[in-house]
Amino acid sequence: MKTYKQITLTIVPRNYELISGLMWNLPIEGINETDASLIIYYDASNRISIGDFKKVLDEAVRNNLIESYDISESDVENKNWNEEYEKNVRVIEVSDRIVIKPSFKEYNYRKDQIVITIDPKMSFGTGEHQTTRLMIEMSEKYVTPGAKILDVGTGTGVLAIAAVKLGAEKAVGVDNDEWCHLNGNENILLNGVQDKVKIILGEITDIAEDQFDIVLANINKNILMEIADEIKNKVKKTGLAILSGLLNADENDINNRYTSVGFRPVDKKSMGEWLSIVYRLDR
Repeated sequence: MKTYKQITLTIVPRNYELISGLMWNLPIEGINETDASLIIYYDASNRISIGDFKKVLDEAVRNNLIESYDISESDVENKNWNEEYEKNVRVIEVSDRIVIKPSFKEYNYRKDQIVITIDPKMSFGTGEHQTTRLMIEMSEKYVTPGAKILDVGTGTGVLAIAAVKLGAEKAVGVDNDEWCHLNGNENILLNGVQDKVKIILGEITDIAEDQFDIVLANINKNILMEIADEIKNKVKKTGLAILSGLLNADENDINNRYTSVGFRPVDKKSMGEWLSIVYRLDR
């Protein structure tokens, strides 16, 4: 029987989706997010230890992605990880109209509802996290029929898929993680939107197109600060940038950065400690 280890992690700020993405670069078995901490499981026979997790976290601190962390390790009983995963992933009613469900869950939906099927695997974006829900709520409000959408840091592709199901003519998703590229393409097939959604492996600078009606970016403050000019270059005149991955405390810094390149804030919404802001480009 295999022996498993459990890493219990708390970080400041609680940017769990970012850290989860970094941790999947290690040979781990699963990640669960609780109200208090991030729980990571790995097979003890793999040649990793708590020190490998600390290296990832120390690098995140050096890059100003997080301020601090607390980490501990313990032994856990053997588990069927696929079964555990399927028990913990829920159908998410993002709004009265939009539902996100894994393919292995049943859901009796109404005719007026939009159902997005997502199998997240190693990617972020199941609707569980407040930032994903904020982004979809803002998309529901601002995506118009025929719109052209760019989703930066697409993850599972859920935001790009949601956009076309809300009426966008096309959506391009870009992510620099190979797992996200593979998973995003699987999810667009699951939803039958492969004719309207394209997932690209790379950075925003690798996207040749511009003049997007809306750029979606659910990443984190530091990256959003870095790519403000690139987002501006992809948005058409009077177009929108819808951002999240932000804490309420990030609002002033983000507003200062985006107004400096020609955007103005036109809407915002909070969910707990998380924030989404909508900017319009004036140029």
